[in-house]
Amino acid sequence: MRGALASRLKLVFAAEDKMTARKLAKEVCEDYEGKAAKAMECLDQGLESAIAVLELPVGYHRRLRTSNLAERVNEEIRRRQRVIRIFPNEASAERLIGAWLSDLHEQWQSGVKYFDMQEFWDWRNEQKEALEAKRQADKGASNIAMVNRH
Repeated sequence: MRGALASRLKLVFAAEDKMTARKLAKEVCEDYEGKAAKAMECLDQGLESAIAVLELPVGYHRRLRTSNLAERVNEEIRRRQRVIRIFPNEASAERLIGAWLSDLHEQWQSGVKYFDMQEFWDWRNEQKEALEAKRQADKGASNIAMVNRH
């Protein structure tokens, strides 16, 4: 059961859009409600937060829905910590971690981009324009309705 449930959940979180993810999650909940009630309750409560990334352009989905970047950073910090083993005080550990994070930040600023933000800004502007067009259309429709009432 565990493997089958895991496979179904992977499909939910790999969906192309929120509507598809919600539909798949609903099917999973219906199928496993009696067998894994607590898990289905957890899925139901956290689904919207978990699929929030699906609002963004498809190119961002995988990188944002996984924790690979955070795990890699933590792994590198632990690797450096093991070399030193014992720190004389908390501040020395913070300096080591801070120095490495500063170097990482410089690499991100000058090296390969984790995300091409231009695609995001273009998408965001399209969303704003579509929202403004909808507001204008709604405003026009309400003005017509008011004229028809009089």
